[in-house]
Amino acid sequence: MTGERNIQIGTGDYRETTINDQGSYVEGDYYNNSAEKQNLADAANEIQQLLEQLSQNNPTNTMTGNMKIAGEVIEKIETNPALMNRVFSALKAGGMSVFEYTLNHPAASFVIGALEEWKNTKN
Repeated sequence: MTGERNIQIGTGDYRETTINDQGSYVEGDYYNNSAEKQNLADAANEIQQLLEQLSQNNPTNTMTGNMKIAGEVIEKIETNPALMNRVFSALKAGGMSVFEYTLNHPAASFVIGALEEWKNTKN
């Protein structure tokens, strides 16, 4: 295989790009761009706030309650184009790990599952 291989390492971030006659390949979920990191965190924090807000009127001690909360969060994301764009940008840039690490709520696993499904169907 011939081609150009670049590995960028800085402040704990890793990004590898391989360019050859067959196309390009990029590996790594870590980015050194602080603005991009902030956008990822903002999208995850906005979902966390929605989870907490919706928990005030719905029980979190039952599977049904958590599924209802998650459904309402997904509905709010789907009906808010700006939030939807931020979430998809975050998924493209940082993958699911940002949401898995940031979201701390009993209904988070349902939301993460829906985001994972969106990511798989959009690719």
